[in-house]
Amino acid sequence: MVSDPASPRVYPLRLYGDPVLRRKAKPLQATDTLTVPGFDPQTVRQVADTMLETMFEAHGVGLAAPQIGLPVRMFVAVEYEDDEEENEGQDKPLKSRVLRDFVMLNPVLKVIDKKKDRSYQEGCLSIPGIYEEGVPRARAVQVSYTDLDGVARVVEADDFLARVFQHEADHLDGVLFLDRLPAEVTEDYRKELLAIQQKSRTFLNDLAAHERQRKAGV
Repeated sequence: MVSDPASPRVYPLRLYGDPVLRRKAKPLQATDTLTVPGFDPQTVRQVADTMLETMFEAHGVGLAAPQIGLPVRMFVAVEYEDDEEENEGQDKPLKSRVLRDFVMLNPVLKVIDKKKDRSYQEGCLSIPGIYEEGVPRARAVQVSYTDLDGVARVVEADDFLARVFQHEADHLDGVLFLDRLPAEVTEDYRKELLAIQQKSRTFLNDLAAHERQRKAGV
């Protein structure tokens, strides 16, 4: 399942139906050692770097630690040129379009513009293929967090980047974007969600078998 458990290039994404996506994540410190299921222990910086690579490969704008099976309060995010477009299918590599990248440990969000914005289409790397408009998000937020050097930082964001931060922070509390829409929206995607859940169960079964083999030294 894992080609290099010590130094993975990317992590497999946890999908809708995986219990880790519903757990409230725990605080962490920049000096911690983390173990992503299926891989050898790594530093927080190593995990963050691989999360960014995973996010780029999946053409995402953010990725939270629970989405790689790690229930800790950390997420990565980027601001792209024309970020709301995501420019899928363009030849220009995503990395070359990055204006800013963020690695946030123990982020705390404060709303600084309570007016709700519902104008952007929202999706999730853990719920592939499903996109919906109308997810209510605050127009502007302030995020207090710790960086990879253990330094306390504060950043403000509005519009699309504020939405990204709110989406990723939700993951740390076990909340998915579909939860913020009427129940009938989830029901409309019942068939698609059942298929994603099946993929999730298959992955978890494979992961459990892989872990048993590792412990047995196979």
